[in-house]
Amino acid sequence: MDLNTVTEISSPNRRDDLPPWRDGDAWLAGGTWLFSEPQPKLTRLIDLAALGWPALEIIPSGLLIGATCAFARLAALDPPAAWRAAPLFRQCCRALLGSFKIWNAATVGGNLCMALPAGPMAALTVALDGLCLIWTPEGAERCLYASEFILAPQQNALRPGELLRAVHLPESALRRHAAFRQISLTPLGRSAALLIGTRSPSGEFDLTVTAATPRPVRFGFRNVPDEAELRDAIGRAIPESQYYDDAHGEPEWRRHMTFRLAEQIRRELAGIAPP
Repeated sequence: MDLNTVTEISSPNRRDDLPPWRDGDAWLAGGTWLFSEPQPKLTRLIDLAALGWPALEIIPSGLLIGATCAFARLAALDPPAAWRAAPLFRQCCRALLGSFKIWNAATVGGNLCMALPAGPMAALTVALDGLCLIWTPEGAERCLYASEFILAPQQNALRPGELLRAVHLPESALRRHAAFRQISLTPLGRSAALLIGTRSPSGEFDLTVTAATPRPVRFGFRNVPDEAELRDAIGRAIPESQYYDDAHGEPEWRRHMTFRLAEQIRRELAGIAPP
């Protein structure tokens, strides 16, 4: 879609070249959402492509995902064998249900910053203890856990002029066993519930609920809980009034599926055969 209110495009090559932020600005990464509908308040786009951020960096402390990393790059990563949670990369990318064109344009950072309940990068980064590296307009940096980054549908924790630079996934989280479940109303529909469970080598169990709720909800146990304990924890963490309501699923159904998928995850990570 043409953005006919935009009169300027800035293409900085380095951080020092980033223009001062002003009303009407927007960061441009993949642009899959930006160009999908009218943006009448925008007058300038700041294109991040020329900054040349590495898409993926395997480092001693884990994985550093550049905010401009495309879904296709993340899905194709060949991870170290010790990263038991690595299948989540492709599973979460597939949850977007986009064409190959979308996969090669949509970015990890863009999906996270959009803060949509069904955003699969929120599920991935929250479940794996993601730490967001944020550039401030004053030239400094700050870090924020992914679990604190999304505040509400289409509302994130970035302040005016701030920019998500990367997300760090720690080695300890990547070594966990992981289980993924996702459901939609239709075979190619938007996620109505997307849950990820992880279990550490020492036995700790964590569950992350997204898509069914306005923002990610995560809670954990020292050991894999029994079915009643898990249901009770979900009920306390997510009151009935907190389930998301839109065309992709009614709250009551989302709640039912959250309990159902959570129990499947619990059984998988506990090594219990399905009923």
